[in-house]
Amino acid sequence: MSETSGIPRRRRALVAVLSTLGLAAALATAATLPADASAPTPPTGWSQVFLDDFNGSAGTGVSTSNWQYATGTSYPGGPANWGTGEVETMTNSTSNVALDGNGNLRITPLRDSAGRWTSGRIETNRTDFQPPSGGKLRVEARIQMPNVTGTAAEGYWPAFWALGAPYRGNYQNWPSVGELDIMENVQGMNRVWATMHCGTNPGGPCNETTGIGNNVPCPGSTCQSGFHTYTMEWDRSVSPETIRFLVDGTQFHSVNASQVDATTWANATQHGFFIILNVAMGGAFPDAFGGGLDSGTQSGVPMVVDYVQVLSASGSGTTPPPTGGVDAYGTIQAESYTSQSGVGTETTTDTGGGQNIASLANGDWALYQNVNFGSTAATQFVARVASGAAGGVSGLVEVRLDSRTATPIGSFALANTGGWQSWRTVPANMSSVTGTHNVYLTFTSGQPADFVNVNWFTFGH
Repeated sequence: MSETSGIPRRRRALVAVLSTLGLAAALATAATLPADASAPTPPTGWSQVFLDDFNGSAGTGVSTSNWQYATGTSYPGGPANWGTGEVETMTNSTSNVALDGNGNLRITPLRDSAGRWTSGRIETNRTDFQPPSGGKLRVEARIQMPNVTGTAAEGYWPAFWALGAPYRGNYQNWPSVGELDIMENVQGMNRVWATMHCGTNPGGPCNETTGIGNNVPCPGSTCQSGFHTYTMEWDRSVSPETIRFLVDGTQFHSVNASQVDATTWANATQHGFFIILNVAMGGAFPDAFGGGLDSGTQSGVPMVVDYVQVLSASGSGTTPPPTGGVDAYGTIQAESYTSQSGVGTETTTDTGGGQNIASLANGDWALYQNVNFGSTAATQFVARVASGAAGGVSGLVEVRLDSRTATPIGSFALANTGGWQSWRTVPANMSSVTGTHNVYLTFTSGQPADFVNVNWFTFGH
């Protein structure tokens, strides 16, 4: 839910299935619990710094010791329509925001007889959520999106997200103060979006107003028909510092400090955040997917929230090791690397948008941790690549396992494809692989010049 000054909000329809990192088993279990389940107990090494299980009598409001209501159509002195073009008026009425008596919060958009919409937006009183130095922070919620699809869902925009603390009381410093969208959805689509906003608007290092984002379908049941656990893990124990986004314990997006300049990253992250739950109606994001509010939009379908929990792990604490892994057979976005050398990123014009890794030359590499090949051997490697290399310049795109100096298990050669954004999908055979491995993409050439960009890659049987 970006706070803009009326700049249309664009979104990319990206498809990726990425890794399960930390607490995956707990999150996967939480995703299958009943609607009134309690938040899972923090694993060893993690402490709970915030929890609301939304227990209370049906028809009562949220705990004002935890939450404050944002009401009206803007913050005081802030951009109109919450900066996004949404049309509802936010209220503190229990018609819009209330406990259901079964351990859930319901945020319900309503249309009156004159066609005017009301809904709810609540924000944590606390604005200090951030990882300790050298540690981690996890912000998660178990949510069922409004169970409405098709024409009846046009204009629905539920979200679970966080804004940088310096925004509260200022309302003019977005996006430099940082925004972390953990879950967004529009139009009743079976997809979850996650995005980091930062830098300047429009454009800038974070590609505003789009931001640096990704989206995937909800696993198992659709986002609308069942509960899913949406998580942001902010990790200061690794270099570069990384923010990961997960659904039901599986990572599908990450952003790290090497993707933007140091000043942009510091401005967006060197402070606390506050957490927001809301259901907007209409605005630039729904409009970008072909439909705003109209007479066919169904009133009264709530977003249901089972719990919101924040966990912290110190740098010296014992944190759970990663379990599960990146699905080797899903689309792995190249910019989702854990670590790299010599790798740049840029906005791509390839189908689906997003970013690609760029400026790749001899000796460069990118690491993707915990790629799960399963028990049936993978025998093919496929990558989406482009090259504007000069005549006579070419190189190899290679896959190595568990060490960047290991013998490649597969590779293909690439020369000029017609330009740095002239994309083609290239398959290559490789040695049989099963189990879970750290995958290195390495780039080898007899010339020092850049020879390839990579948008995504995957594996096949």
